[in-house]
Amino acid sequence: MIPQKRLSQTALAITLSMTALAGFAADAITPKEGDWVVRDFRFHTGEVLPELRLHYTTLGAPTGEPVLVLHGTAGSGTGMLGGAFGGELFGPGQPLDTSRYYVILPDAIGTGKSSKPSDGLRAGFPKYNYDDMADAQYRLVTEHLGVRHLRLLIGNSMGGMQTWIWAQKHPEFMDLVVPMASLPVEMSGRNWMLRRLITDSIRNDPTWLNGNYTQQPRSAQFASVFYGMATLGGNQALYKAAPTREKADALLDQRLKAPFTGDANDLLYQWDASRDFNPSAGLERIQATLLAINSADDERNPPELGVLEREIKRVKKGRILLIPGSEFTAGHGTTAQAKFWKKELAEALNSTPSAVK
Repeated sequence: MIPQKRLSQTALAITLSMTALAGFAADAITPKEGDWVVRDFRFHTGEVLPELRLHYTTLGAPTGEPVLVLHGTAGSGTGMLGGAFGGELFGPGQPLDTSRYYVILPDAIGTGKSSKPSDGLRAGFPKYNYDDMADAQYRLVTEHLGVRHLRLLIGNSMGGMQTWIWAQKHPEFMDLVVPMASLPVEMSGRNWMLRRLITDSIRNDPTWLNGNYTQQPRSAQFASVFYGMATLGGNQALYKAAPTREKADALLDQRLKAPFTGDANDLLYQWDASRDFNPSAGLERIQATLLAINSADDERNPPELGVLEREIKRVKKGRILLIPGSEFTAGHGTTAQAKFWKKELAEALNSTPSAVK
């Protein structure tokens, strides 16, 4: 999702999530938030953070079948509770009914209420990557929450990329893995070029001052909106929303003038974290059943590249669900709407044996 949109709608998403979940069983669906502090966390660079705070949200009882849900760039665990995602999944009779499942929604390093540059270290914060984020999530789930096996690991966008990492590093830890809006290959092409334009825009802003700015660099919002327009929304849906120049200008102006509540250093780190993502070498190590879900109009992971079809052949129990593009889909944002794939998720859960007897 585009960071500007994500960051400006955080409060709204939480409000909508509470509304969507209001009719569900209160004891099962009420979100519970917590924090865990990891002492002397070592990053892949060798840098050590004396205290790494990991924030998380859970739904359901710890005795339920564990499900881990990973969010996208600049998002948070609570962002996955909104009506379009959690409202389609976590209620009674839905695929991840929290009277049966124990749903864990962590805030990744550098996002939400977990430790991040804006907490005080600014550009002195360790240069984390997706492996660091996945390692921290694994420690949270196993060491703090005491989970020994996941029934399901599902992630969207950045969370989808981290799902590919998890499936290789811990091949016997989960029954079913569902990476969405992602490709299991090196970060490259237009996706990386536009990500670098975000980070370069911030670094080259004269008000950034090597991360020691006194006011938010304006480039952060502009670059975020630019990236969002270029890589999210879907061609058909955007054209439907803006079929004339006047309407296109109005839509763009609306996003450019929206309140920007993010932090430039946080944003820079979040997008730069994908710089060395490349899970391709370890695909044969994946043991879990894997359902890769992408949309045909995903601007960041275009299916015409043939990459997913090529790489999925290396996954022993892997298959693809490609959602057709239409005026009702949202490009890279399509998979954030569970209505497009929740039926197939339920079928995959029903057909995948549990390793826990």
